[in-house]
Amino acid sequence: MASPTAPTISATGITAPTYAQVLDYLKTTYRSIYGADTYLESDSQDGQFLGVIALAISDANASVIAAYNSFSPNTGQGAGLSSNVKINGIGRAVSTSSQADLTIIGQAGTVITQGVALDGNNNKWALPATVTIPPSGQVIVTATCSVSGAVSAGVGQINKISTMTRGWQRVSNASPASPGAPVETDAALRVRQKTSTALPSRTVLEGTTGAVANVPGVTRYVTYDNDTNSTDANGIPAHTMAIVVEGGDVEAIASAIAAKKGPGGGTYGTTVATVPTVYGMPITIRFFRPIYRPVTAAVSIKALSGYVTATGVSLQQAVSDYVNQVAIGGGLSGTVEWADALTVANSVPNSSTFKLTALTLSGPSGAGTPDVPLAFNQAASCTPTSVVLTVT
Repeated sequence: MASPTAPTISATGITAPTYAQVLDYLKTTYRSIYGADTYLESDSQDGQFLGVIALAISDANASVIAAYNSFSPNTGQGAGLSSNVKINGIGRAVSTSSQADLTIIGQAGTVITQGVALDGNNNKWALPATVTIPPSGQVIVTATCSVSGAVSAGVGQINKISTMTRGWQRVSNASPASPGAPVETDAALRVRQKTSTALPSRTVLEGTTGAVANVPGVTRYVTYDNDTNSTDANGIPAHTMAIVVEGGDVEAIASAIAAKKGPGGGTYGTTVATVPTVYGMPITIRFFRPIYRPVTAAVSIKALSGYVTATGVSLQQAVSDYVNQVAIGGGLSGTVEWADALTVANSVPNSSTFKLTALTLSGPSGAGTPDVPLAFNQAASCTPTSVVLTVT
């Protein structure tokens, strides 16, 4: 028979007694040996000794529970979770640099080797190892910033040629750069693990989405499928798939779509890439890059006892982080939710030191009512300085 202080595994999972339950059991056992009147409170030497033993048992139980839970993607953490997701053929994304889709213009047939472009701040953006300008005179490639982290570059800011190459005439970016990301968090990896199970799926849509999600550098994505005989409300043509993808290499994304999409089904978007099929035939793939829409917030709080400036800074960061993680197109709701922002603001550490009196979100079209809507190919963006805090 298992000890009353040991963890128990049943059909519903694993459980273990709490520290207080372990300590109570040790005290009961101790008194059964040395007498019921033995004094074992925390101010006695024997009581303190039993407390040390109970804590050691409780810590060991916690380790056993953590080890048990590490075998599930839903509860695994850190290295354990990284090991679990390998079953799905994926791995934890490492930290990345910002990427930008560059339009390279020049003479047909020009080969650019180890090309580098510059932005207005003289940050270097490395092109793929070899770029060949096609007969059309221009090609879109994905360049990677040499500086790790979230380096920003607006439309048209990457416009200088650093490595002069005969035949390479101009360079520009028609869309903002996708910011780099830190090492993938456990929460993000769990979401991607759930999506990755669609890679061997029975439906073409799920398989295509799973393939795009697994492209290195992809951070956010959403797939729309218009299986009707007419153009839908988003402007997607009949019998056409539209995928909005943040991050990742243009050709890698296009290749993933080409490998999984059904025959005869069209693709729709403003980013165009021609890639070979598994049979070596060229196929043109279209998809969208997200259009970033700045969202601001006005927050008013009443300071209570214990309030410090750092708490307000944490509130600004929390609201900003919430806006930046909203799904492209706002997910099913299609909006940046006022209620969610309110919950986030009230959940920061030391929230008991202030009272939230007002919170208003604003987007490109003005103040939300109270939510800020997003179009199907838009992504919300916000910085902590865009969260204006008023303290009274």
